[in-house]
Order: sequence, then C-alpha cells, then structure tokens
Amino acid sequence: MQAIYEGPGGAWWKRSRIQIYGWENFSFNLSTSQNTSRNQNANFPLIYDLRPNRVEQHQFVLYLERVPDEAQTDHLDWGFRISAVYGLDYRFMISRGLFSDQLLKHNRYYGFDMPMVYFDLYLPSIFQGMNIRIGRIISEPDIEAQLAPNNLMSSHSLLYGFDNYTQTGIFTTTKINDQWTIQAGISNGTDVAFWQNDPGNQPTGTIMIQWTAPNQMESIYFGDNAFNNGEFGYNNLQQIVGTWTHKFNDKIYTATEAWYMFMRDAVSHPTLDVPFQGGSFPVRDGYAPEWAILNYTMFRFAPTAFLTVRNEYMNDKVGSRTGFPTQYSEHSIGITWWPNKILTIRPELRFDHSYDAAAFNGGTRQNQFVFSTDFIIHY
Repeated sequence: MQAIYEGPGGAWWKRSRIQIYGWENFSFNLSTSQNTSRNQNANFPLIYDLRPNRVEQHQFVLYLERVPDEAQTDHLDWGFRISAVYGLDYRFMISRGLFSDQLLKHNRYYGFDMPMVYFDLYLPSIFQGMNIRIGRIISEPDIEAQLAPNNLMSSHSLLYGFDNYTQTGIFTTTKINDQWTIQAGISNGTDVAFWQNDPGNQPTGTIMIQWTAPNQMESIYFGDNAFNNGEFGYNNLQQIVGTWTHKFNDKIYTATEAWYMFMRDAVSHPTLDVPFQGGSFPVRDGYAPEWAILNYTMFRFAPTAFLTVRNEYMNDKVGSRTGFPTQYSEHSIGITWWPNKILTIRPELRFDHSYDAAAFNGGTRQNQFVFSTDFIIHY
C-alpha cells in the first residue's frame, strides 16, 4: 500500500480507504503420531495440521477491502471485503457447492476458497449505529479465527475445529449503547451454497447479544448462532454458544468459550459424502449432539511477544463430528512473537487425549503430543 500511495493516483487511493494486503502462512510439526499409506491424517482430530511430521503451506491470502467508519454517528458509510485463500486450510472453509469438488470429489489437500465476500452498509441513525453486512462471512462467534493473523496460536482448538465455519446471508450488528450490542441475521444455513440440494440449505437464524462492562475490562457474548429444524445435512449444525472475556491488566487477559451443537435424524458421519475416519458411530435415536468448553489465557512478557495457555474439553457424544464417540481434552502452551512488522512466529507444544476410544494415529492411540511452529509473512 505504501508503494501504491506514492505512485500514480496515490492521493485517490488514500481518500478511497481501499486496502490491498495479505500474508503467507506455513507451519512445521513433529508428532507422536505417524503417517501411513492407509492414513495420512494421523494427527486428526487435531486440525488444521492433519498430517504429522511435515511442513504445510496453510494460507496464501489476498484481501481487497474498505472498512466503514463506525466510530461516528453523523454520516452513512460503506465498506466491503473480498478475500481469496489458497492452501491446506481451504479444507476447513469450504461450502458445499462452492469450489467444493476440490475436497468432496477429489480430496485435494491444497485448494482455493473465498471465505469472505461481503458488502457493509453503516447506518449511524439507528440507535448508536447499525452495520448491515450482506454476503458470505466467517461465522460470527468464537475466540479463534480461520485467518492466521487473527488466531491466538498456531493450531486450533477442537472446539473451533468442528463448529460452524461460514454462512451466507444478511447480518446486522447494532450498538444499542456503550454496554449492549445485538447481532441478528438470516442465512441459508452453514457451509452450504444457495443452489445446493442439501437439507441444510434452508432459512437459518442467528441472534447474538454482547454486554461490555463500563470499564471495558469484561464482556459476555451469548446467543444462538444457527437455528433451523436441525435436519441432518452437510454441517447443518444447531449451535448455542457463549464467550466470557476478562482483562486483568495490560499484561494478562483470559477468554472462555462454550458451545452445544446438534443435528437430528443423523444416519452416519457428518455427511455420507465426507466420512471422517473411525467407522460408523452409534446413532442414538438419530440425535447427534456434542458440547465443548475452552479457555485461553494470555500473558504479555515483552512489547512484541506474549505467552498463551489453552485448555479445553470436548464431548463428541456419538462421534458425529470427529468420527469417534469419545470425550477429549487438549492442553497447549505457545508463544507469539513479532520480530518485526513483517513476520510472526508462533511455536507451541500441545497434548491431546481421548478418553472413551482411541482417536489419534488413525484410531490406534489415545494420547498425542505435537510440537509445531508456524510463520506468517505479511505483505
């Protein structure tokens, strides 16, 4: 952007507030699980690093965006974002019917997706400002984020790995006052294109409420991220979710999230088209529930570095998300370090355990240790 600002038309670019930027993200991991010719995804259900003991190219990302000015209530404003992603992580963003043959038909490890394509309209006269977002978005709840610079660690929690990813529709965010914000929207479901013949392609509601303490040190964010009839389909996840955050001081911050999800009339794995490893799970009257709780606590120990501790528990009751009907716990510790403005480095050590079934190393081990480091190069 600096080169564009100083080139022909630079003044126009500055006035327009349109930005072009992105990053490259890759990682390396060492795991106690081992790849075999039968099963390459031996780290699963750890994601996104499915394959152990290798370097992965996760995300080459390009953004074109204009962010509306919402720090005012005297004029209407607008914005947009168009994102393009290539790499391993497309597998966890894909919507059925949109670029999905790469995964569902060919099972390619590397592919392309556009997880965010939306338009923003900011209306300052509604309460203390309302943003209307139209298009495909990354699902609104969650401490974590699909796009690497917005994530707190190199790897993702189980809680984040198996919940809603993207939705397409109309979503509003309204600031009622300094303490209360309401989000409401309607989409065609979770991770499914409008034109796709799938039970999950149906009108789906979203309602989330956030309370922020007057001193800005604490918040509670709660609601129903996706609700319809819950019919078994491609990621037609009914998700009740909440997050509590607390800032102790400028150096210590904690965030806790929990969700409960389910689908009805389940007959097999998450879908017949995308079977997870582990064999058929024991469907109990067709009701497939799961719940999870997760905590992140961060300690800043230098101006350009912080330590993160992550602990979580997940109960995949009938194996509808991971393929294994079992409880899981996961404990990780990692460091995020910016040696300069261009580079981010995030080493971490992680331990996963499955209680009721062997879920790791292709369903042969209940424990898994992984050391990983990812690198983000910004441009």
